[in-house]
Amino acid sequence: MKIILANRYLYPDESATSRMTSSLAFTLARRGFSVQGLTSRQFHDNRDRRLSSREMANGIAIHRLATSGFGRNRLWGRALDYITFHFSAVLWVLRNVEAGDVCVVCTDPPLLSVTLSLPLKLKRARMVNWLHDLFPEVALELSVVRKGWAGRVALAMRDWSLRGALCNVAPIDQMARYLERRRIPKGSLAVVHHWSDGAAIQPIPRNQNRLRRDWGLDDAFVVGYSGNFGRAHEFDTILAAAARLKHRDDIRFLLIGGGHKRAAVEAEIRAQGLDNIVLKPLQPRELLAESLGVADVHLVSLLPPLEPFVIPSKFYGILAAGRPTLFIGDPNGEIGDILERHDCGHAVAIGDSETLAGHILHLRESPERVIELSANARRLFEIDYTEDRGCSAWTKLLSRFLPSATAGAILSQAEAVAPINERSRP
Repeated sequence: MKIILANRYLYPDESATSRMTSSLAFTLARRGFSVQGLTSRQFHDNRDRRLSSREMANGIAIHRLATSGFGRNRLWGRALDYITFHFSAVLWVLRNVEAGDVCVVCTDPPLLSVTLSLPLKLKRARMVNWLHDLFPEVALELSVVRKGWAGRVALAMRDWSLRGALCNVAPIDQMARYLERRRIPKGSLAVVHHWSDGAAIQPIPRNQNRLRRDWGLDDAFVVGYSGNFGRAHEFDTILAAAARLKHRDDIRFLLIGGGHKRAAVEAEIRAQGLDNIVLKPLQPRELLAESLGVADVHLVSLLPPLEPFVIPSKFYGILAAGRPTLFIGDPNGEIGDILERHDCGHAVAIGDSETLAGHILHLRESPERVIELSANARRLFEIDYTEDRGCSAWTKLLSRFLPSATAGAILSQAEAVAPINERSRP
């Protein structure tokens, strides 16, 4: 029996879902599973680069499918990339999957579980869905798909594919509860939180961070945003807070990354003359700890209607870096609740730039409080969101599908098998 992880991007791509899925694949291989990856030949941020069709990496065989390569800049191009991946994935499954295999199907491209459900059944293989995000809900809330018959059909088909799966793994409790309300069988739902690499991302003192020096931020109090400038995120509140604080020479905003809204954010910065904002491109993996460590406090944003459907993965890297979070979104949502319960940041509502600026000013004037929040953030990470904990939960889940002797041997290899946070057992 082999484990196949299907996601449009895998190692060496640096997108959020690629890092998460690759982390799980490599860990499962180290723990004795036979693991393969099913992905595309593309990089998420560079449509001109192509990877080889097959590669062995860290004990897993990565199969890269031929797809179109229009990239993410236009919806029609992205749609064609999705469609060609779906088509190639079906052909690959029919040719290569064997009876008893387990396919962990991710949510990039959207609705991949719908496409692969029947081919996997035909091959007498089993499907486990890893719901990084929920589609079509995200597309419906962002008006990428209209809330008419097409949306209803997409929802019905997605729900059908989840009901036929062995297990559906959500990253947050809110998502699992939402799926219960959609009559996905409670026994098929599990919650395994996302994680980050706490060995690679560790707190770096300000005076030891090379990027702070290189970027001329040595003496400033830095408010950072790192990651995707996507449709699910909100930047007007951040820019308004920066405008309120533009007179403060000792406070700088640092925005790192790219994506759909990056150009609009840059245009607004120029229009308002926000010289207190520094823009940098997405940094390579080997600089991730330093780039996250540049900021004294990090910004995370999420549009409130998307709360049950998306969890910003950047949050776990911020916790690993030992930095407080200022969350712009629903203060009563998943991240807002975590920040309040564990005292590692603050949440403000969309549009409340005055409160956001107030929190920044308070932290600028209270270095002891920043140290306290930072320590709480890293402590929370080490308790709940380490790579070992998340992968151990997956090890336990997938071991159920192995012969008992093999499962016992694999579980014994896990250094510390964390109890899976499940709604119930499938």
